[in-house]
Amino acid sequence: MSIGNKIYASLGGDRAIWLIVALLSILSLLAVYSATGTLAYRKHGGDTEFYLIKHLMLLTGGWGLMYVCYLIHYKRYSRWAPVALLIAIPLLIYTLFFGDSINEAARWITVPIVNVSFQSSDFAKLALIMYIARTIAGKQEYIKELKEAFVPIIVPVLVICGLIAPADLSTAILLFVTCLLLMFIGRVNLKYIGLLILLGFVMFSVLIVLAEFAPSIVRLDTWVERTKDFVTNREGGAQIRQAKIAISEGGFFGLGPGNSVQGNYLPHVYSDFIYAIIIEEYGLFGGMVVIGLYMALLFRCVRLVTLSPKAFGAMLALGLSLSLVIQALMNMAVSVHLVPVTGLTLPLVSMGGTSLLFTCIAVGMVLSVSKYIEKVK
Repeated sequence: MSIGNKIYASLGGDRAIWLIVALLSILSLLAVYSATGTLAYRKHGGDTEFYLIKHLMLLTGGWGLMYVCYLIHYKRYSRWAPVALLIAIPLLIYTLFFGDSINEAARWITVPIVNVSFQSSDFAKLALIMYIARTIAGKQEYIKELKEAFVPIIVPVLVICGLIAPADLSTAILLFVTCLLLMFIGRVNLKYIGLLILLGFVMFSVLIVLAEFAPSIVRLDTWVERTKDFVTNREGGAQIRQAKIAISEGGFFGLGPGNSVQGNYLPHVYSDFIYAIIIEEYGLFGGMVVIGLYMALLFRCVRLVTLSPKAFGAMLALGLSLSLVIQALMNMAVSVHLVPVTGLTLPLVSMGGTSLLFTCIAVGMVLSVSKYIEKVK
């Protein structure tokens, strides 16, 4: 048996998802290598392989975590969800007041001794989706009364999103929308979904008021600036203009791998605006392929929902996939100036640190659900 056949045989579950993640990882290596050329010359004396090797190591570690999460039976995630949520809340509070600030946003916690930084919001996002999936699955026939929806579902969503929003509003909105969709699909009474939306607006209003007293914690000025720029400036700011140039230069088939020009001018091109560089190098065709891969990932996860005999597995796979795909669409929408600049990365493609690892963990959980469904079938 060849090595390829052995690998294929060892990967159970939905093999289409394995393939989609592999293709996105390969594209990630190519795009990051092109996008970090200028950064390498500026910080590492022209060592263009530095970021490629670093990203390859992170991808390898991410695949390792993905495989470990795939091996774990998904029902364990249901048992771990309340504990993970209880850990996430103090982590977010600590980050809000004592976190490391990068680009004027306190989102990172540095782990002592190993000196590794990670965004607590990435962990909190996983924990909340796991918890909401568990709650909806366990109370599916009973979420008709306020007491069954308010404390078990609405309060955790407001607390986690409220703690994430001051430093990372885009991630908080992404998580809030994902939870709303899970509640709708989980047949939670519409009036309680409406109540969550209303309380979400109230929470946002409170944050705006708090910004007057703690501007260093609540990034109101950044929110206003980005929204105002999006509404009043049809051409977009400097970043958006460079992204549009990159997209227009790409044409249908692009300039070819490694031939990006705008990558030399776009800030954070290896993370926030990597989709623009993909289109510049691979054209509209490459951009459509990327969208197609994310849509295929969502389709395969929705398929798991229809096949899963257990509600928790269905809700977990759907919640995690919705979070990933909505984030991908928001990242791509920024590059084409459909939404204000968000700072969200392109999952599995952008160069990242622990955010990439947490994304791989999420995919591993989805694959764990698919493995169980395969065994049942």
